[in-house]
Amino acid sequence: MKLIMKTEFDNLKDNDNHSYDADSNGDKQIVKIYCGEQLIAKKLTQKKSVRYFGASDYQKYLTE
Repeated sequence: MKLIMKTEFDNLKDNDNHSYDADSNGDKQIVKIYCGEQLIAKKLTQKKSVRYFGASDYQKYLTE
């Protein structure tokens, strides 16, 4: 996984073909985006830090 921009993450999350799952544990929250069974992106929020990660081939899942 590599860092991606927030707009790319939002693009993946808003796509109707993708599903997402949210999980929180204390002050840590993770949102994972799947295309079928494959994990394509995730958002990690810890305290005030927010990071967005994408799989190495996440660009092919972006909508235009």
